[in-house]
Amino acid sequence: MLRNNGVTDRIWSVTQVTNYLKELLETDPNLSPVMLKGEISNFHHHSSGHMYFTIKDERTQLSAVMFKGYNQSLDFIPEDGMSVIAEGKISIYPARGQYQIYVHRMQPDGIGSLHLAYEQLKERLEKEGLFRAGLKQAIPKIPAKVGVVTSPTGAAIRDIISVIKRRFSNVSLLIAPSQVQGVGAEETLVRGLELLNQSDVDVIIIGRGGGSIEDLWAFNKEKLARAIFNSRIPIISAVGHETDFTIADFVADLRAPTPSAAAELVVSNREEIVKYLVRLYNNLNNAMDNRINRLSDRLLSLKERRALRLPEEQITEYMQQVDELSVKLEKEICDNLTKKQERLARVVGQLNSLSPLNTFARGYSLARKLDSKEEISSVAQVAEGEKIEVIFKDGVLDCEVEVIKSED
Repeated sequence: MLRNNGVTDRIWSVTQVTNYLKELLETDPNLSPVMLKGEISNFHHHSSGHMYFTIKDERTQLSAVMFKGYNQSLDFIPEDGMSVIAEGKISIYPARGQYQIYVHRMQPDGIGSLHLAYEQLKERLEKEGLFRAGLKQAIPKIPAKVGVVTSPTGAAIRDIISVIKRRFSNVSLLIAPSQVQGVGAEETLVRGLELLNQSDVDVIIIGRGGGSIEDLWAFNKEKLARAIFNSRIPIISAVGHETDFTIADFVADLRAPTPSAAAELVVSNREEIVKYLVRLYNNLNNAMDNRINRLSDRLLSLKERRALRLPEEQITEYMQQVDELSVKLEKEICDNLTKKQERLARVVGQLNSLSPLNTFARGYSLARKLDSKEEISSVAQVAEGEKIEVIFKDGVLDCEVEVIKSED
């Protein structure tokens, strides 16, 4: 291609142009890094973990992406319509030739990110039912062993030990030392709960002293909330001062305003225990008296029944019934035997009438061949000189056929 003056222009590819512009944007000190203020729209949290969205103001919009490695540090969940301040670099996505901002950090505009994250998690867990009163476990009246998850050097553990020993010194403590603020605090708190759930403690206190929302933030984490909810042992949450509320407070089986108050709730003093035992003793005595009275009334009622007042008369009546039944049974057996005998006699008579012995008795005889015992019913079955036998009612004749005379 020639210019008007005849000088040849350089011919660029699309990729070359895109890469050139990409380099210009990424090396411009005004655009890398850059902070933008705008409203989120078209937010999509991809299954890969990356976040794709648009940042817009009244007249313009800009595509944005926040990769998984950066968005994992967010303390809130971005949503459409949320006003944010995003920090990152402006570059071009070569595949579409589209310029966009690659976000490295982001925070809500006008409301603290921690407060927003707190409200979002609280709303989500409440919808799942983790705060439901019907699922909370009862705190034991007189625990033998109390587990505590807190810092081993903080004021909270000293307050708990002091209160418990003052109120009831026989209660033993099992402490799971944990970090209560800063990076890694949530993991150590969860681990402490897991260890105590494998022990023989009757109730668990988890907490720390007061502080800012940043100091208490480990107790507003989702993983710890679910560990508290899934604990097989009842948990008392004692985080901060009376006015401080954390997610752990809502999930726990009981919330105490301070660690000292938690110790007072979990361990009654000696006077309260004595009163409680006296109340149990009186209730037990009353229950036993009531049951004995009911059983006595029932026994008197049974004694008044005719079966218990006149047992001989009852037995005599049953003996008479047995005699009547035995006579009836004997008669039915005799009648049945008589019928069977009469039937047997009829069958025997029928058999006698058909018996060949009766035929012999009337003067008839039976001829058979001597060797094969074959009955002879016709002269055609024998030959002259053949030996046969003739059976009569009183004996047998061995004979030899001399002459055969047929009817012809």
